[in-house]
Amino acid sequence: MSPPYARVAVLGLGLVGGSLARLLQARGVDVVGQDVDPATVLAARAAGLAATGAVDEAVDGADLVVLAVPLRAMRATALQVARTIGPDATLTDVGSVKAPVRQVVEEAGLGARYLGAHPMAGTEHSGFAASSAALLDAAPWAVTVARSDATQPGATEPGTTEPGTGAAAVDEQRLARLLSLLTGTLGGTVAVLTDDVHDESAALISHVPHVLATQLLNMVAGAPVRGAALRLAAGSFRDGTRVARTDPARTEAMVTQNAAWVAPVLRKVVRDLEALVAGLETNAPVHGFFHAADELRGSGSEGRPAAQVPLRAGWSAVLAERCAAGAVVTAVTRDAVVLAG
Repeated sequence: MSPPYARVAVLGLGLVGGSLARLLQARGVDVVGQDVDPATVLAARAAGLAATGAVDEAVDGADLVVLAVPLRAMRATALQVARTIGPDATLTDVGSVKAPVRQVVEEAGLGARYLGAHPMAGTEHSGFAASSAALLDAAPWAVTVARSDATQPGATEPGTTEPGTGAAAVDEQRLARLLSLLTGTLGGTVAVLTDDVHDESAALISHVPHVLATQLLNMVAGAPVRGAALRLAAGSFRDGTRVARTDPARTEAMVTQNAAWVAPVLRKVVRDLEALVAGLETNAPVHGFFHAADELRGSGSEGRPAAQVPLRAGWSAVLAERCAAGAVVTAVTRDAVVLAG
């Protein structure tokens, strides 16, 4: 079966963009990469990829354009893309925050053709040299759609967003085609979500963990017994600080771009820790803190049977509701989207 897109342009050849370009090429997709760093372009060419330093050259003729540049470069890159992108081409990205990216592409006049995307894979390393086709092979993805009455970030307690409310505003033909690429050509699974559900979820399972890992590293860096502590550090400290060892500027950008969701989650973390501290200082019971997540601890997949969402008008809204409750897309057929979980 031929890939859903004849030509894909990947703008930005860092860890994720480089890995995506490598995997697309390995799966027989005509792909061209672009990066502003001449050394990265040369490294990509040495790895066998078609690569250029010019956005216009990469975008020309592509029917899927992937923004894989840092968040701080999204606005300038989107404006460049708008000058060259074909009338029927789709725009997506691989950023870890979705609402700010949608705002940028809408300001560039590209909102109608945009679908947000976020591969849930990465390492503490960065740059093209760290990229690998294996990183995104069969990876889980989030794909996001706009919502006409999106929840105001920070207006509710973390974890209380009501999924499935509001009509998804999306070109469903574009969505089906992108899902076919991610689940078919790339062998992954996809959760289709609204931007706000994605961004709150990312705050809970990615961005706040990055903040806490950074604080663990900061705590030891400023301790008077730093030398002894680092000598004694083993698996728990290594695992707890792994993501803090990545480029701190990248982490800072990720967290600040999603500040509206990260801040309220951190406030809850602080409240919970303050309650733990008070309990420890007064010899009060702290059982609740350590057992609050017992329902999740050690639990596995329930293995619910596969389901299908027929490809008829409005199917994207049904899909977003199902995925907000935990389902994922595993395949797209001529007539339906196949779900698991």
